[in-house]
Amino acid sequence: MGINLSRYALFGLALALTAGVAANAVADEKKNWGAYQVEDRRSGYTYAAPETRAMQDDNFQNPGMLWAEIGEELWNKADGEAGKSCASCHKGPESMKGVAVSYPKYVAEKKNLENLEQRINRCRTDNMKAKEWKYESKELLGMTVFVRHQSLGMPMNVKVDGEAAPFFKKGEEFYNQRRGQLDMACKHCHEDFPGAQLRANVLSEGQGNGFPVYRLKWNGVGSLHRRFRGCNKQVRSSAYGYGSDEYLALELYVMWRGRGLPVETPAVRN
Repeated sequence: MGINLSRYALFGLALALTAGVAANAVADEKKNWGAYQVEDRRSGYTYAAPETRAMQDDNFQNPGMLWAEIGEELWNKADGEAGKSCASCHKGPESMKGVAVSYPKYVAEKKNLENLEQRINRCRTDNMKAKEWKYESKELLGMTVFVRHQSLGMPMNVKVDGEAAPFFKKGEEFYNQRRGQLDMACKHCHEDFPGAQLRANVLSEGQGNGFPVYRLKWNGVGSLHRRFRGCNKQVRSSAYGYGSDEYLALELYVMWRGRGLPVETPAVRN
């Protein structure tokens, strides 16, 4: 434990030395973030480089829109034994406006949380009698991006009381729990040091309102659970599976942290 704490102390010192410079640079560049800041909560958009923000803002330059186009094509494509498409039940994609802001949510019949990716797959298996799409497949990412994009600009508003309360608590505990050889928790980067420079990147608050996002590092679109797995590996901790109970609870907590921030999918990040 002593070694781990020492590592964290050194990590914290390094971040502290750079936090003021990086945070001031971001703040000075644009102090009024409009919808991208709600009270003390700021979207990752506000921590991104100007050229990255410009890429996101222009649908013709935003590479994540290629995945939205994949989803749009799949929307009208019949699949499965039932011979149905998404449009067979939901008609136009505009019917999805406002859907994304409430996910993940508690589903009584499952007695568990369900995120948007899982809801899409449940539609496929229950209504279309089709096979589930795999996590991180172009099909599931494409449809998730397309559906979330219909709520572009709408504020995140997940429910964390009632049946969702115990899952929210688990997510909060996960977020604050030290883990891995570096003995670090999510909060150590995203609550304690947002705006600090870590290697070539500026740490953000770790908000989920833009996912699935196009990451320049990935050269592609990825889910929030992919990002969770990457963070776990960075602190030298074991990663959980896509759609795991642990990550669903964490997703609920993270989306609550970003309550009121606008849906940006597909956001562009470093």
